[in-house]
Amino acid sequence: MKNLFLILITLLVGITACQTIEETVENTKDMVEDVVKETPKSKFTYPTTNKIEHTDTYHGQAVADPYRWLEDDRSAETGEWVKAQNAVTYNYLDRIDFRDRLKTRIEQLLDFEKISAPFKEGRYEYFYKNDGLQNHSVLYRTKVGEEEGTPEIFLDPNAFSEDGTVALRGLSFTKDGNLAAYQITEGGSDWRKVIIMDVASKKILEDTLVDVKFSGISWKGNDGFYYSSYDNPEKADGSELSSKTQHHKLYYHQLGTPQDQDQLIFGGEQQPNRYIGGYVSEDQQYLIVTAAQNTSGNRLYIKDLRQPNSDFVLFQEDYFKTAYPIDNVGSKFFIYTNIDAPNYRVVTADISKPTDWVDLIPETENVLNANTGGGKIFASYLIDAKTAIKQFDMEGKLEREVKLPGIGTAYGFGAKKEDKELYFGFTSFTTPGTIYKYKIDSGESKLYRQSKVQFNPDNYETKQVFYTSKDGTKVPMFITYKKGLELNGKNPTYLYSYGGFNISLRPSFSAARIVWLENGGIYAQPNIRGGGEYGEKWHLAGTKMQKQNVFDDFIAAAEYLFKEGYTSSDYLAIAGGSNGGLLVGATMTQRPELAKVALPAVGVLDMLRYHTFTAGAGWAADYGTSEESPEMFDYLKNYSPLHALKPGTSYPATLVTTADHDDRVVPAHSFKFAARLQECHDGPNPVMIRVETNAGHGSVSLKQQIAVIADQYAFAWDNMGVTPALNIPISKN
Repeated sequence: MKNLFLILITLLVGITACQTIEETVENTKDMVEDVVKETPKSKFTYPTTNKIEHTDTYHGQAVADPYRWLEDDRSAETGEWVKAQNAVTYNYLDRIDFRDRLKTRIEQLLDFEKISAPFKEGRYEYFYKNDGLQNHSVLYRTKVGEEEGTPEIFLDPNAFSEDGTVALRGLSFTKDGNLAAYQITEGGSDWRKVIIMDVASKKILEDTLVDVKFSGISWKGNDGFYYSSYDNPEKADGSELSSKTQHHKLYYHQLGTPQDQDQLIFGGEQQPNRYIGGYVSEDQQYLIVTAAQNTSGNRLYIKDLRQPNSDFVLFQEDYFKTAYPIDNVGSKFFIYTNIDAPNYRVVTADISKPTDWVDLIPETENVLNANTGGGKIFASYLIDAKTAIKQFDMEGKLEREVKLPGIGTAYGFGAKKEDKELYFGFTSFTTPGTIYKYKIDSGESKLYRQSKVQFNPDNYETKQVFYTSKDGTKVPMFITYKKGLELNGKNPTYLYSYGGFNISLRPSFSAARIVWLENGGIYAQPNIRGGGEYGEKWHLAGTKMQKQNVFDDFIAAAEYLFKEGYTSSDYLAIAGGSNGGLLVGATMTQRPELAKVALPAVGVLDMLRYHTFTAGAGWAADYGTSEESPEMFDYLKNYSPLHALKPGTSYPATLVTTADHDDRVVPAHSFKFAARLQECHDGPNPVMIRVETNAGHGSVSLKQQIAVIADQYAFAWDNMGVTPALNIPISKN
């Protein structure tokens, strides 16, 4: 769940509940031109948002939902409301003098060649490359053994659509590398299409598969593959982008047969699960199935494919625990799990004795992640949100600690069993992504490819501090800024976090972030509870009836920055996307004076109804639901950003961002929140919403990404009264 796009909103005085939606739309159409032409930047008039009579009852309590009509993403009325809001928002953004120069500077920083680590599939070696400002990276290949030859284009996603809103979102090869299946997204939706190719000729082999969602592609030989999906609600007269998706299904597609003949392997109403993944082991002997009701935790099943009529063997049945095989040697499986190990461990188990688990890499005080390659296990430990890597043999014997180029985040460390070397990446807040080649037998690593971004890391520094939250918990935070910066409380600061779903925020580099830093800005990233930085205990401490800990940790991070002189309320922007959008929404409603600017992106903002849209019910393990109990309902309603807004309150300058094709956190969350915010807000700050078109839960094209970042930074700086240097000539078309 992450960050997207922005739009300004607030209600006109005198709206009555008896207005019809049609009247509102007509009023909105009539007033938009006048708003755009006549409203000075210091005064904000927002489109009228109609209120209707609608009430829901939870455990005997009535809750009004006057903006329920904005949940209908297919209605003309909602479409007109979005146009009217966007008109006001862009009118404001267009008047920011430095906005064009800001966008130009971001483009300059991103205009460098980006090349991925190579990977071998059959007779070819593949790599992705972006020349600079291409909307999508292009997949190239060379024949193995002909590395000096000229690479040829295998797949160019930039050719999928003229505007870059159709993108590549997954690629899988057969074991021999002769066939490939790739997934595409249209307009950023989570719904995918699957296209099958002959690798040598690059010819499309059969009809495109449709209605695929939350799925990988895993080949069984060269005859077919497994994939997952839901029944498309649009075919049952629902909305493809917002209707609830409930029963995930694992299918097998036999090449040469129509999709409607695909075999249901697992799931559906007979085996109801919200998320199902299926993949074939590297030796092609076993089908591994994970079945989950929530976004964390899963049941684990394994089937012997050498015996077609064999049953699935249940290895793990607790939906609230995690267990994933990372490799197997014959019938012996190596399983990564947090069962009896909140910081995770690796165990072994045989399919003949699936519940007889033996420790291979025991749990430690640091959170473990694990991968395999070249017949070795690579254990990645998270130590105060920083990476350490250890290499083990398949018997669990430590062979070495992998030397890393610095303190930051290392990633990769995966390869096929027969590989003698692998590639890994390294990054930090001041280190652009760098690729290293690693020899598995000796542990020798060499620089393979270095980023060419125009950035001097010696000009910047990163500190990790530990501050105290409301209940006394110590929380780590990274702070990055330009060396020599005076800590005078007036530095524009971008405070970003997430705090949920066991997701760990690690040090990482952003070329676009440079523009914030080089203009005297500070970037701060606290590792708050709800994430996975300190294992399952840290995660659970930010869930359900403990969710307030997440908001308290974030607020305490801001207060630390104030106390130490980094910034002050007048120069603070709080930001986050998806679950992080909820974080921003809850923080600004609980402490409206804390920050000058709030940037909630694609946020979960209606906590009473989030579980009724798409796959939102799968988030209940983190949030709880309004239907669960009276106590859970009261807790959710108390912090739900939509319901916590209070009339007559002065809120921060707010740019809500979302997109019309977001079918993960549906835009209705942002629509309703923006409408209610404009109704309640009583102060000088703009409160607006920016709705991107042909985008989903994240920007589809690079062009869209640049536009969103530029608008967020411009909005933040403008409301802080800061004019960045940005001495860049602008070429107007």
